[in-house]
Amino acid sequence: MSLAEVLQTGNYHLIDVREPMELEMDGHIEAAQNIPLGELEQRKQEVINLSGTKIFFCRSGNRSGKAVDYFKSEGMTDVYNGGGYADMKELLEKM
Repeated sequence: MSLAEVLQTGNYHLIDVREPMELEMDGHIEAAQNIPLGELEQRKQEVINLSGTKIFFCRSGNRSGKAVDYFKSEGMTDVYNGGGYADMKELLEKM
């Protein structure tokens, strides 16, 4: 399933893995939950408990890719790399 198709289902959670300072400087998506990449391991259960697909994004897509790789290594399949913040915001605006 493509990212656009996942967004169309409406059954997803957006997880911004940027640092809080980046959100203040660059902006944020209201519906997104902020869990910085460095906190993912300790907050793993919080992510696992979210129902639906988890879409990670960051500034460029690099850190969100690492988040997806991490959760896939933990056996999760309902995780997607949403790429960079600007791309994610643009895609959501088109929906």
